[in-house]
Amino acid sequence: MATKDEVQAFLNDFHTKMKIFGILYRDDRGKNQKTIEELEIVPSYRKIIIENLASDDYVEGPVIDTLNNLGEMWVFGKDVKDREIYIKIMLGRTNCQTICISFHISEKPLQYAFK
Repeated sequence: MATKDEVQAFLNDFHTKMKIFGILYRDDRGKNQKTIEELEIVPSYRKIIIENLASDDYVEGPVIDTLNNLGEMWVFGKDVKDREIYIKIMLGRTNCQTICISFHISEKPLQYAFK
């Protein structure tokens, strides 16, 4: 588990890179798309939610991406329309978009490290 300062440093890097290169959403994953539809949220609102992630929203990470070898994945949670959302993000490759791997209704209650 990361310290609050390490989580904040990651979020600072993530948000800065996201402003420069944007973000790629893995909407090819069924539960991500289903959540967007079920909660009736537009892509710009999802982006605002991710832009507003804070260290208090931290759940887990860094977790090494052994599948795609794109670096470290970090897990956060956020309440959206009275539903707990599981959000997994990563910086991605150098000089490329950040990546949102997961943005879906949590399948189990999340354990927040700093709340």
